[in-house]
Amino acid sequence: MSNSLKTYLSHLKGDKTIWALVTLLALFSFIPVYTASSNLAYLNGGSGNTFSYLLKHLAHLSVGFVFMFLVHKIPYRYFKGLSMILIPFVIILLAYTLLQGNTIGGANASRWIQVPIVNMSFQTSALASLVLMVYVARYLAKPKEEPITFKSSLLPLWLPVFLVLGLILPANLSTTFLIAFGVLILVFIGGYPKRYLLAVIGAGVVAIGIFILLAFAFPDLFPNRVDTWKNRIENFSSGESSQEQYQIEKAKIAIASGGITGNGIGKSVQRNFLPQSSSDFIYAIIVEEMGLIGGLGVILAYLILLYRIAIITTKTEDTFGKLLTIAVGIPVILQAFINMGVAVELFPVTGQTLPLISSGGTSIWMTCLSIGILQSVKAGWETKEEENKELNEGATEIENPLDILSETL
Repeated sequence: MSNSLKTYLSHLKGDKTIWALVTLLALFSFIPVYTASSNLAYLNGGSGNTFSYLLKHLAHLSVGFVFMFLVHKIPYRYFKGLSMILIPFVIILLAYTLLQGNTIGGANASRWIQVPIVNMSFQTSALASLVLMVYVARYLAKPKEEPITFKSSLLPLWLPVFLVLGLILPANLSTTFLIAFGVLILVFIGGYPKRYLLAVIGAGVVAIGIFILLAFAFPDLFPNRVDTWKNRIENFSSGESSQEQYQIEKAKIAIASGGITGNGIGKSVQRNFLPQSSSDFIYAIIVEEMGLIGGLGVILAYLILLYRIAIITTKTEDTFGKLLTIAVGIPVILQAFINMGVAVELFPVTGQTLPLISSGGTSIWMTCLSIGILQSVKAGWETKEEENKELNEGATEIENPLDILSETL
């Protein structure tokens, strides 16, 4: 091992298993991204050069790992204040994203903003999701003089939640439900009164119902989105032919043809037919090329990550540290299993990527930030354990009469 690598590893704090797992997933991702991007390379008169997609994926992962390293060095208690500062910012950013009315290929794409300096697009809902989850963890962990009531929690907790969800909903229904589900898990574990939680769920259902009615009554407000939601749900339940159903069918063909050991790396056929083969449906390509063994290996990797998240949660004594671990860790696992579930038609097409494996800068960066926060929590209680150990050793040296006698002699 080179000295530079040893020096780098010496600066890594936190869970070593998670570091190894994340690195292995990132390295593994180059194989399916490279082989699955062939159809993209030929779109719109392209030359068929997939190497540029590999370099782009490398750049995204490199930036993500820099984010991860820097964030894991920040003491996790600082994220309380950061979430308070960033929650108004992401609400404004979401409003701007929604109102700009971007279109891509004639379809509504109000979930993205264009960053002119680096000439790239950024999905603001991904950042908003992470900030919101940390913000909710902060509220639940805050010491309270009186028991939580619905009235006392309405403005500081639920107003930001409903604002964020309401601004994401018109352009990204699946992400809205994913964030809402994550928030509900967090507040349930965080001890929020169940009777008030049921009232919040009821209010949310009513709000979504009113929104859907308004969307159907005034479809021009949300071009193409209402039809997309309707078609996805109807096609999932009825199995009728559509673009979404076409993708599902191709994904199932890819999975079925993979067998136990797969067709071999680079030998996928369905990558040429799946429009999102390197992102939304990359799991199907993995199974087609690497078989059931490869598919189960990916599932096992996320299950190990879930196990390590549970370990960090149980060993962290601080309430905010526990809730923060759940807040940033569970959404990554949910997203992974929803992506894989879509490929085997357990869920309708959602557009959720496979964390750390699918191509796409925003998804990779937000996942890396989440992992960095996880490692910050683990590093925090490791440091505390070391300090306690040193104090105990110091106390033992002073209080042990044999040690005092030996020093005197």
